Amino acid sequence: MAYEISVTHARAELADLINRVVYGGERVVVTRHGKPLVALVSAADLERLAELDAAQEQVISSVSGVHEAPSVQPGRHRFGIAAEHRGPDAS
Repeated sequence: MAYEISVTHARAELADLINRVVYGGERVVVTRHGKPLVALVSAADLERLAELDAAQEQVISSVSGVHEAPSVQPGRHRFGIAAEHRGPDAS
């Protein structure tokens, strides 16, 4: 869970917040009017996020390159046979 702090308090405690992130391994969310505005994370966390983004883009590009195989009705054209059986009443 991230530690939340308002912008006003974050300004006054920036040095302490940086120490909490770097040495304490915490994540700090800075809020304005109770809504998350920015987050302070370690450089290692930021690097991991960048790696995840790159991996996600690679997966998306791989998946978008896959094309769906044409649909074949079971039993028809299965062996390349072009004839079709018709009953005695068929014209």
